[in-house]
Amino acid sequence: MTGAHESNDSVMDRHRILISAGLVMMLFILVSAIVLPGAIAERDTNIREGVIRLNQDVAVEPLTVSGQSVTLSLDIRLSHRGGVSENISVEVRAIGADSNLLRETERVSVGSIRGNREVPVRANLTVPREGRYRFDVRIYNSGQRVENGATTVSGVSALTPAYAKSTVRFEQFETTTIPPITYRIANVTENQVQITTTTYLTNTGDTATDGLQLRIMARQADSNIIADQTTATVGTVRSGRTTEVNATLEVPDEYNYALDAMLIRDSVILEVASATAELAPTEPLPANSTREQIDIQASDFETGAETTGEDRGETAGLTESETSQPGFGISIGLLALVITIIVWSNTHEWL
Repeated sequence: MTGAHESNDSVMDRHRILISAGLVMMLFILVSAIVLPGAIAERDTNIREGVIRLNQDVAVEPLTVSGQSVTLSLDIRLSHRGGVSENISVEVRAIGADSNLLRETERVSVGSIRGNREVPVRANLTVPREGRYRFDVRIYNSGQRVENGATTVSGVSALTPAYAKSTVRFEQFETTTIPPITYRIANVTENQVQITTTTYLTNTGDTATDGLQLRIMARQADSNIIADQTTATVGTVRSGRTTEVNATLEVPDEYNYALDAMLIRDSVILEVASATAELAPTEPLPANSTREQIDIQASDFETGAETTGEDRGETAGLTESETSQPGFGISIGLLALVITIIVWSNTHEWL
């Protein structure tokens, strides 16, 4: 009986040991699941490595533009399928499309990607503001290149620097006979002519613009000598409106001039425009292709001060002969008198 009892005790001890070991194992698994909740799942996921692809539609937009360089931002999209891809990085190289010279390189670390998803990546590269560029995009997985692509950008030199941006433009009329700069004769003294210019500026933006100046100069057409110049304050130009800026110049009479206008903000030229002021116009002769100068008097077109509504009423009451062709009334009378004398002389001699 004693041997049987000892045998049963040993069997029970072995059972206790097995049960205790099982409990310890279950406790270890439970603790591991609590402390490391993703350990089991991650181990299962790592069985299959993910597949990563580069979407070929790479969008490029200017981020900042200066006088000599431009920072271009590339919107790159990665398409991932499957398990986990670790140590993912994107390298972008900016290469001159015409010179094939490497201008800039940018490498962006993405890290790990898991599951089916699209991952956006931004890469910013600063290049000279000139020519065309080809951007080579390379995808690396743990240092090994797994995908590549390319996109080309042109017209970089046409990007306007931030300091030169303005929504105010010289008005371009539908008819080419109306220039953005017009002028009138304000005063004539001896050989000097005072002209008043009117420049038309339109704000094409959504907000009002101020802080602008207009510099206008009269440049003698043949010699390019600047006869006179002045600067006028533009003032506030409301959105979608056109404003008129007047300036006065004094130049020698009987010369032709180019009226050059510069729109300036903070000592930066934003826009330029030009028109002509002909104080000594010419016309072609009928017989030959030579040209002769017309003896035009600027005083014939002198307007002086702005006319009032009352003055305009008096002008409207004049007859056609009084208002048409100023300065030629006496000439026509003399010409008629000379013709009458010639006809009378020929008639008398015939009699």
